[in-house]
Amino acid sequence: MGTQLTPRGHPGRGHTALCPLLRSPASVVGLDFDAAIAWPGYDWMGVAKAALESTSRYLSRDLGRRGIRVNLVAAGPLRTKAATSIPSFIDFESAWSSGAPLGWDVTDADPTARACIALLSDWFTSTTGEIIHVDGGFHVTGGVGRF
Repeated sequence: MGTQLTPRGHPGRGHTALCPLLRSPASVVGLDFDAAIAWPGYDWMGVAKAALESTSRYLSRDLGRRGIRVNLVAAGPLRTKAATSIPSFIDFESAWSSGAPLGWDVTDADPTARACIALLSDWFTSTTGEIIHVDGGFHVTGGVGRF
């Protein structure tokens, strides 16, 4: 049983409203923060990101039949409006500053934006259900110990 693209009894709800706009080939890209780790102080947002990752997997499975790719970009911490809701954001800044092998600038969204553009383009026609890490390499270091 797959994801219901047209929920019975609920016309116009859920992602069914977007299906007519997403004609093959199409791509959906979401912004993530690696939910494979229970980050200190990330709490409710970590749970939400884990749900996003799961949803992305199911959507990639079910929308792939329609030629629609679904992927996520797991960015390192960026100073955004959303970051103001994370009390421990300063700890993330500090950890990435010292722990990302390629370095990380919390004020530079350009690398993350470029990854999104690449995934939205026709360069990744056979890629779906992926989480691309754009975090300066922090995710490979076991960096949670830096908190």
